[in-house]
Amino acid sequence: MKSKSLLILLTIAQLSTMNAQEKKQTMNPFFQPYNTPYNVPAFDKIKNEHFKPAILEGIKKHQAEIDEIAHNPEAPTFDNTILAMENAGELLSEVNRVFGNYNSANTNDELQAIAKEVAPALSAHADNIALNEKLFARVKTIWNKKETLNLHSEQSKLLEKRYKSFVRSGANLSENDKTKLRKINAELSLTSLKYGQNILAETNKYELVITDKKDLTGLPAGLIEAAAADAKAKGKEGKWVFTLSNSSVMPFLQYSANRKLRQEIWNAYQMRANNNNELDNKENAVQLANLRGERARLLGYKSHSDYVLEESMAENPQNVNKLLNDLWKPALEMAKNEAADIQKMMNKEGIKGDVQPYDWRYYTEKIRKERFDLDEQELKPYFSLENVTKGVFKVTENLYGLQFKQLNNVPTYHPDATVWEVTEANGTHVGILYMDFHPRDSKRGGAWMTSYRNQQTVDGQRMAPVISIVCNFTKPTADAPALLTFDEVSTYFHEFGHALHGLLSNVTYKSLAGTSVSRDFVELPSQIMENWASEPEVLKMYAKHYKTGATIPDALIQKLQKAGTFDQGFATVEYLAASLLDMDYHSQTTAITQDANTFEKNSMKKIGLIDAIIPRYRSTYFQHIFSGGYSSGYYSYIWSGVLDTDAFEAFKTTSLFNPEKAKLFRENVLEKGGTEDPMILYKRFRGAEPSVEPLLRKRGLDKKSIPAKKIKG
Repeated sequence: MKSKSLLILLTIAQLSTMNAQEKKQTMNPFFQPYNTPYNVPAFDKIKNEHFKPAILEGIKKHQAEIDEIAHNPEAPTFDNTILAMENAGELLSEVNRVFGNYNSANTNDELQAIAKEVAPALSAHADNIALNEKLFARVKTIWNKKETLNLHSEQSKLLEKRYKSFVRSGANLSENDKTKLRKINAELSLTSLKYGQNILAETNKYELVITDKKDLTGLPAGLIEAAAADAKAKGKEGKWVFTLSNSSVMPFLQYSANRKLRQEIWNAYQMRANNNNELDNKENAVQLANLRGERARLLGYKSHSDYVLEESMAENPQNVNKLLNDLWKPALEMAKNEAADIQKMMNKEGIKGDVQPYDWRYYTEKIRKERFDLDEQELKPYFSLENVTKGVFKVTENLYGLQFKQLNNVPTYHPDATVWEVTEANGTHVGILYMDFHPRDSKRGGAWMTSYRNQQTVDGQRMAPVISIVCNFTKPTADAPALLTFDEVSTYFHEFGHALHGLLSNVTYKSLAGTSVSRDFVELPSQIMENWASEPEVLKMYAKHYKTGATIPDALIQKLQKAGTFDQGFATVEYLAASLLDMDYHSQTTAITQDANTFEKNSMKKIGLIDAIIPRYRSTYFQHIFSGGYSSGYYSYIWSGVLDTDAFEAFKTTSLFNPEKAKLFRENVLEKGGTEDPMILYKRFRGAEPSVEPLLRKRGLDKKSIPAKKIKG
């Protein structure tokens, strides 16, 4: 009787546990349809506690789907293997996209802890697929007979992408080397995560607190108001707080007359994650570069750069280094001339010693004012966030006919984020766009575009994407709306170009959609958009004074145009220095034995970087390359710069909103994603390979120093 009672109790306990688990699953928004407008993520229901169980369940389900494909008794075909893989892992993909975006744009300690907990499982899962022998055998069988399968172009591209992914992920390695590869990938996953988290923590940690009003001399009123608001929010009312957010530190360096305070905040900025504390990234940077090099050599490549660039337009490190070095010499000469101008002004003011990095922006602003009678503070009232948004929308409407409608009934992940429906001129739904503009402690620095859902075509129906752009623009104050610098305006146009690449995608398979292209092609849609931002015709469309509504005066536009190539030596040199540093880290054929500071110093000495300029990103906070997917890829901005300036010539030499050119660009670049070779797509739009001449002209570089040739992909 006792044993019978015990059995009943155990059964009840098991049922209770099962019911609790079922209830937990029912409450998790990832385990049920979102039931939201446009099927966007149910942000209003998603909580931190939902992520880990959803990720683990997603891994479990995806692995079961992969096992079923790998063990299918039928002969491998495109549909039962390649297409089946494309459609597998839906839950995991969904959760990962939301989790990744939360972790970048609205993170907290709990989310960061979860990221560390699940990273090993996600790395192991990726390896379990990539190193699955039976699965690879099926893919290889299809690849070997691809010529006989009558596949259409997108099917062929998806097959090629899948096959190369297996090979480049170690499918042909021995069992011993596969074990080594798994270990490397696991270490990379955790170290990359730690590197990014350290930067955010170091950035949030620093505050320059000013208590004496005299120390605000030279600073614009809007910046002072923002600093007072930050101080109040941090419980320091009556003081002024400046942070390492770009919208705070950069204008401080640009306008503060207090050289000692400029030096203080500059040192904090350029020493992020380089302070020999628990947030130090020196070891992480070298470890990431070495692990990548070790993995590349294991896979049969000389270096990580050789591995990465094999699948790019540039093709190899030699082509990248040639472009960077060809541009370096004239850019450096230009920067030296700019430094000499700054030195003269400093000497005139009785400042002893050489030009320091914390002097550059301050004196550049004074020289701009003196030489062009242009003060950036004159421009800002014409660049309210609201008006710039209208301008971005109007440019997009004129080019592609798109319409934008703000939605207030759609859940968001943070109150700052706004949501927009994007439609064609005829009302056809194109996609959903989230936009999140201002800095906060839960958001990493910089600006980026991301996707909650890639576009795809299912049963002949286009499934619309859900896209997001995230920025860190100047905040509104109590007395004024968010007034942007022209750099921020350009960034807005840039990220919107990425968004269009995602929104206008019109392909069959989600793995080939939107921005699923090589790094040195992905920046073309973003950078070409920047060109419209500064055109007089476009400025008059959106640059309206936030108080009076008056259009920006012609005289101010002319000043902006005349100053167009001003300080381009500095801008180009700091960018090229960072690109060359990236290539140095990742072109090593043996392990780096120096510490990050020594390696960086030697790298910069080799190219002759002057002391007054540092690389745009130093080793310990170079998030693009060490945790952002741009390793051996930071050069992409200048490579795409050749493309975008050449592409914009098609409009500039005809009309800014040439409908024929816009149609060609949309159909051959924005809609095509990664379905064809990028250079083929570019030539189909432009009719020829791109020339470097427009880029040189735009940056004001010495045309005699570089042959005005075309680049080939």
